[in-house]
Amino acid sequence: MNFDFSDDEKRLKEEAHGFLNDRCPPKAVRRVLEGELPFDRDLWRGVAELGWTGAAIPEAYGGVGLGHVGLCALAEELGAALAPIPFASSIYLAAEALLLAGTEAQKSRWLPKLATGQLIGTIAVAEGAEARSGKPLATSAEGGRLSGTKLPVADGAYADIAIVAARTAKSPLALYVVELNQPEIDRAPVKTIDPSRGHARLTFRGAKAEPLGSEADGEAILKRLYDRAAILVGFEQVGGASVALDMACNYARERYAFGRPIGSQQAVKHKLADVYCAVELARSNAYWGAWALGADAPELPLAAATARVAGSRAFYVASKENIQVHGGMGFTWEGDCHLYYRRAKHLALMLGAAPEWKEKLVNEIERRNAA
Repeated sequence: MNFDFSDDEKRLKEEAHGFLNDRCPPKAVRRVLEGELPFDRDLWRGVAELGWTGAAIPEAYGGVGLGHVGLCALAEELGAALAPIPFASSIYLAAEALLLAGTEAQKSRWLPKLATGQLIGTIAVAEGAEARSGKPLATSAEGGRLSGTKLPVADGAYADIAIVAARTAKSPLALYVVELNQPEIDRAPVKTIDPSRGHARLTFRGAKAEPLGSEADGEAILKRLYDRAAILVGFEQVGGASVALDMACNYARERYAFGRPIGSQQAVKHKLADVYCAVELARSNAYWGAWALGADAPELPLAAATARVAGSRAFYVASKENIQVHGGMGFTWEGDCHLYYRRAKHLALMLGAAPEWKEKLVNEIERRNAA
């Protein structure tokens, strides 16, 4: 079984790398992080014109039909560049939810606009900092109307549509497609550790909502959606972790102390070797996940949990140790180390915290061993 990208996918990855090197250097990330821009609109238009937003969307719905493995290749480069655009929310989550559970009318209405970047989508599930497991949703739906508050919602301050989770009289969790330009919806920005990816509080006051999939299948649809998104986010984490490791290695070669490079010190060498092992383990698991996602294989839930746990750990360790290797320079605002640490923390919480995914990983292994 071949877990590597095809030649075409490698060329796509190389082209993406060159484009993002030119259009999304660290100073472009800083413009969003430090300024008033909600996201990099020029970069968003650029990736949409290249067809990236429609990579995994079928041609019948306005996409380019590259498939999910091609989208994984793009995700790794977007993660390496720390792209300050709503790509993950719009494509990994909103578009995927519509592909998984949308009616033909919903797909025809929303997917072509998501594929061209004309619309931005997101998902609204969380209702605060606490884990959702075992806790009923406060947001409710009745008669096609939603009421409640979602917090935090990635890219919620400027998204056009959202996939919203709510309880109903018949189900503890159902999914709805909601247009966010309604007067019955209030949006308020929320500060997070990574301001280059905007978040918001969304308050619904009887907003119109359209069911997505069967009311009884909401939990199953969300689980499947998160499994698929976990692979794509895993590639972003591998991309970011690889750059953080390269930054640390380069600085360790150039920074001299006591007459020799700090990289020659055993403590630094061992630190970087540990990071390398974590990154390569995450890469291996992400590639397995890409295969499972592309083939829609039965192993997808296990591959997703594995990629999620390994990717989150690798990006956190790589970004943290990058700061440590840079020493005093690593802790300064002017340095770029903190950009990777911020994104690592953001992505680690994006689809639920590490303990939830570790528990899922254990459960999947136990289930397969018992079969």
